Amino acid sequence: MGLEEEGSSTISTPQRTLVHVENEPDVTPPYGPEANIPYKKSGNEMTDVEGVISIQPGASVTPDMVELPKYSQAMGGTDTDARKKPCDTEKGEHSTKVDEKEAPDTLGEEYQYPDGGWRAWSVVFGGSCVTFSTFGFVNAWGAFQAYYENVKFPDHSPSSIAWIGSIQYSLIFVPGIIVGRLFDRGYFRAPFVFANLLLLLATFLIPECKQFYQTLLCQGILTGVASGMMFSPILAVVSHWFKARRQLAFGLLAVGSSIGGTVFPLIVRATLPAVGFKWTMRILGFVILATTSIAQLLLKPRLPPRKTRGRVIDISQFKNVAFSIYTAASVIGFLGIYTMLTYVATYATQRNVSQSMAYNLVAIANAASLIGRLTTGLLADKYGPLNIMTPFTFSAAIFTYVWPLTRTMSSILPLTVLYGICSGAFVALVGSPVVSMGSADSVGERTGLLFSMTAIGALSGPPISGAIRGLSNSTDAGRAWRPVGIYAGTMVLVAVGLMCLTRRMVIGRWGKGVI
Repeated sequence: MGLEEEGSSTISTPQRTLVHVENEPDVTPPYGPEANIPYKKSGNEMTDVEGVISIQPGASVTPDMVELPKYSQAMGGTDTDARKKPCDTEKGEHSTKVDEKEAPDTLGEEYQYPDGGWRAWSVVFGGSCVTFSTFGFVNAWGAFQAYYENVKFPDHSPSSIAWIGSIQYSLIFVPGIIVGRLFDRGYFRAPFVFANLLLLLATFLIPECKQFYQTLLCQGILTGVASGMMFSPILAVVSHWFKARRQLAFGLLAVGSSIGGTVFPLIVRATLPAVGFKWTMRILGFVILATTSIAQLLLKPRLPPRKTRGRVIDISQFKNVAFSIYTAASVIGFLGIYTMLTYVATYATQRNVSQSMAYNLVAIANAASLIGRLTTGLLADKYGPLNIMTPFTFSAAIFTYVWPLTRTMSSILPLTVLYGICSGAFVALVGSPVVSMGSADSVGERTGLLFSMTAIGALSGPPISGAIRGLSNSTDAGRAWRPVGIYAGTMVLVAVGLMCLTRRMVIGRWGKGVI
């Protein structure tokens, strides 16, 4: 920390634990301000809010006095170095090393991230299986929307049918406010297994539903809640294993969602005419059973649970203004981002595109989103998730504006691909910025609050779009859907503005910065 007077020095750690050594010779940077270690000057000592621990000559510094990983890293070394040599002041040796016997091997593991290796990547693969089975299934709703409108529930309006998909979209986020808090306290496995069983039960019950309200209950509510309970802790689990390559890991998680959103509509298209709706849903159920079983085997949190007391639902994170603004941006973004994905198949059929090809558009959009999710995951590690997702989200807003102007398959198809890439970037990275908006031990709490709030937008967006469509009496598809494009595009554009404001709040300026 530097020497204020000869014969006295103070060493500080980032965890507010100070070691004061008597008769210590002078030391040089980076032990002072250049080390970026916070302290304040008090007389002839360097002290902090927690005070100073005084060590007499010849005494040893024990692990409970100094937090080795962060202390040694501040000195330019590693936590491994800090466990190799003894720490004493005998015979003029003023080493800050601690004996390996006195420092257990696990002392620094909590603050180290594997950032690779078969175990860490197997966790990512398990997480991808979860997003495949949850978000992928939910993102395939467009195929069900078209089937329900034309075959199963032709007497219901598109807006009322869209409530099933909207409830799915929203409830996949709602459980996060509780599940995230439980995860921080160490409760991961039991809620995860329960949700897995509930998802399978709901999927196999969907084909047995005869009435609209029964389908709403099984495919909307039960599927949404179960998917949300499984998905909510996944970002937190993966963040235990990655830091430097965290955004890449998150991008790979989102790839699972894209693959699921591509595979499920194709299964529906291939099996529905051949075996009927009941066996189509049963086949989907068996696919979900296989992928979630893999996830059960591979997913495991690494860090110890957070030692905290208090309410299960704690909204104190909203005291962070940047987090609050970003949450608002996410809610508003979801009011419009899913509109095109929900209605592109219906819109295409009204443009005289065949029903089978219209189903393919949903799969194409989700396949294209795979490119956006993986690419942005790679870029976000270097440039920051918010810096990457903002321009992609802006582009998604423009494509949503343009969507009702397309007339034929030759124009609908490329626009769907571009929209899929850009919307995929938004969905893939939406939870990433909040990981760094606070401490690592409360990441589950922050992501849970974020996803729970975004449920408002996910629930309301598609039905609002359907209601706007229902207000038009025009027989021309372009005129009828144009107000929908304006509404959804504007919502996404407002979200982009709030993302820019969040960035300004975090880095303190409008210029360059990684966030």
